[in-house]
Amino acid sequence: MPTESKIEIGLILPDVLGTYGDSGNATVLCKRLQWRGIDATVLPVRLGEPTPSSLDLYVMGGGEDDAQALAADYLREDRGLRVAAARGAVVFGVCAGLQVLGRSFTTSDGVEHSGLELLDVTTKPGQRRSIGEVVVQPDARFGSEPVTGFENHQGVTMVGGDSEPLGQVVRGNGNGDQTEGAVKGHVLATYLHGPVLARNPELADLVLGWTVGYPLPPLEVPEVEILRQERLARRRTR
Repeated sequence: MPTESKIEIGLILPDVLGTYGDSGNATVLCKRLQWRGIDATVLPVRLGEPTPSSLDLYVMGGGEDDAQALAADYLREDRGLRVAAARGAVVFGVCAGLQVLGRSFTTSDGVEHSGLELLDVTTKPGQRRSIGEVVVQPDARFGSEPVTGFENHQGVTMVGGDSEPLGQVVRGNGNGDQTEGAVKGHVLATYLHGPVLARNPELADLVLGWTVGYPLPPLEVPEVEILRQERLARRRTR
């Protein structure tokens, strides 16, 4: 639970991990708090800057092999994010963020890299790249509405017993075994870009509820619902 009235959202390495507008997830989270009258701000933490361990919520985007290897090396050495997660801060990751938050990932050149070990996942290259729209039915503990997004990755991710998938894939590939994403405590990551939280208000509010320490009532934002229905309808017709 935040210790101050203002919620501070750390946007981690946007200069390294920012593919497909993933940094927009931090903006979505900040705006959904502000629309409820909760003071919030986004603090970008760029390469070469120390990661504050005192923030309430951390957001990490995606990137290609070199970028995610650089991010993993930097964040292991920096330790701020791991210290924050150890005290219960909320962490949300997308695509390469999922792999960096895990135990290890192997890049396309065959080199295995250590992750931050905040999720019990390991990732290796698959035989083909997964590209396209995805629909996921989340585990009931993480929501009831289908989660939609766009995936573009070649990783095959195995979720170990110390974490659990976000949900089951209805359309698309996700982790590669009909599951998608991974969750451990208040650390949640997904392969879905989009930015995914702009499409999925229930998922965004799950993350925010963990952050403020209580469930948040729904917001009525008609434009978001229109976008959701468009994405779902498109998948049903393909």
